[in-house]
Amino acid sequence: MGVESFLQYMRDLYGKVNSSVLNTNSSGFNSQQLAFMRQFQKDLKVEVASRLALRDLKTVVFDIETTGFFPEKGDQIISIGAVKVIGCEIQEERFYSLVHIKEEISEEITELTGISNDHLVDAPNLSEVMVKFFEFIKDDTLVAHHSSHEKNFMQSACWKQFKTPFKHRIVDTSFLFKIVAPNHSIVTLEEWCKYSEISIENRHHALGDAKLTAILWTQYLHKAQEMGCNTLQDIYERFAKR
Repeated sequence: MGVESFLQYMRDLYGKVNSSVLNTNSSGFNSQQLAFMRQFQKDLKVEVASRLALRDLKTVVFDIETTGFFPEKGDQIISIGAVKVIGCEIQEERFYSLVHIKEEISEEITELTGISNDHLVDAPNLSEVMVKFFEFIKDDTLVAHHSSHEKNFMQSACWKQFKTPFKHRIVDTSFLFKIVAPNHSIVTLEEWCKYSEISIENRHHALGDAKLTAILWTQYLHKAQEMGCNTLQDIYERFAKR
């Protein structure tokens, strides 16, 4: 989906945008479009989700693959994968895209992710992928496993591509784990899957890891509900009392 489709979605969502904002040119975003995207991020009602019943909470569980761990040092996103979830039910809607970068990928990253330089030659640029990703998630709550990695790269990408902060809430799966299984010091996604008897497939593939995280999220969200947590706010408050 292109820039115009994303802006049309935002116009439908907010019911206000000057028609000239939809006038794109071959160079991509104009100043009005960038300003509108910044307003879109600013207007996100990130706190509303905290009070929604967990059974009705709309989330997008996502994962990214990158060339390293430090966007501030030039490491880049090379793929994004995501799965939609409502309450404890995984939906059929999926998102996946490779991301074109100019730099060469190291052999170590290729071995880990299966992504080579050849795979990224014809992939869309990050700005295009981000637009499609925003359209996919809309104003749903994001979920990630050890989310600091995803958050750092999404913040960097939003600022570099659109000069706007990344405003979406990202809920870290560790909040659930520390409430439901507080006595376990498990860290990695793979270890949590093994502990939870979840079959591990497509590890270190953005969509594959998003699917595994979604299964974990729904399992532990259900357990949190059984413990009396009805909203995200309940989960945060219980975590704070630990």
